Amino acid sequence: MIKGVFFDGAGTLIHLPQSVGFHYALVGRHVGLSLDAAALDGAFIECWKQAPPRPPTEGPREDDDKGWWRELVDQVIGRVAPRTKDLDRDTFFEAAYSHFGEPGVWELYPDVIDVLKNLQPRFDLAVVSNFDGRLRVILEHLGVSEYFSHVFVSSELGVDKPDPLIYQRALKLIGLTPDETLHVGDDPIRDWRGAEAAGLSVFRLERPRNSLRDLLAIL
Repeated sequence: MIKGVFFDGAGTLIHLPQSVGFHYALVGRHVGLSLDAAALDGAFIECWKQAPPRPPTEGPREDDDKGWWRELVDQVIGRVAPRTKDLDRDTFFEAAYSHFGEPGVWELYPDVIDVLKNLQPRFDLAVVSNFDGRLRVILEHLGVSEYFSHVFVSSELGVDKPDPLIYQRALKLIGLTPDETLHVGDDPIRDWRGAEAAGLSVFRLERPRNSLRDLLAIL
């Protein structure tokens, strides 16, 4: 019997209405840098793909992964505007890092609130996400943090999806077993394969082919 439901974060509950490049260019203007949004998008995708997987740690990773993000953003700026001075890069990063935790940047998918309202009285709901502590602020801004008993982020659990260990650590903290838990996510590798390897049931979210409302029919 399912007692708990885990949800992925970005791509499942929340999304960016505008691209990462759009937001980086916006932040750039605020700190006096002229950056091309399309070039930033391309550079971000390439740098993200090339980022090596991080080995699991025994506890939370240093500085809530802020240093990891700093290195990634520095690589993006290095591709798009290589002559940018170090001080300007530091200013840009601090502004961009804060920006992605501010109201109005992220949005909920339209099916989220109704589904959470339906499920929360019957199941223990939690988030399991490859994110950092900013996710809690984002969910609070969007008015859905009250539905979750836990928000598990990879920076604090010390391991990233699709490693089954992230699910195992989340289960231990929430007090559930794999056969009591369903994971909901949109990523075939990080969510589907990772959760199944940890022994959880999986709801494969594939918008627009299906939506979170289809989850209600299953549960």
